[in-house]
Amino acid sequence: MSFEVFEKLEAKVQQAIDTITLLQMEIEELKEKNNTLSQEVQNASGNHEALVRENQQLKEEQHVWQDRLRALLGKMEEV
Repeated sequence: MSFEVFEKLEAKVQQAIDTITLLQMEIEELKEKNNTLSQEVQNASGNHEALVRENQQLKEEQHVWQDRLRALLGKMEEV
């Protein structure tokens, strides 16, 4: 009788070990995925900053062209 109890206990222990092993593997996969996503976020943030700078530069260029166009239109009206 005690041998059967020991076998059941051994089976439960083995099941617990298997579950722990699977959970550890899942944790490692999630850590890797988290690292990948963190890198993607950093890249996206860098791209966002570059796009904001480019947008600001283009707006400044647009203002310069608008001022030049206004100046040319002003000269044309004088003629």
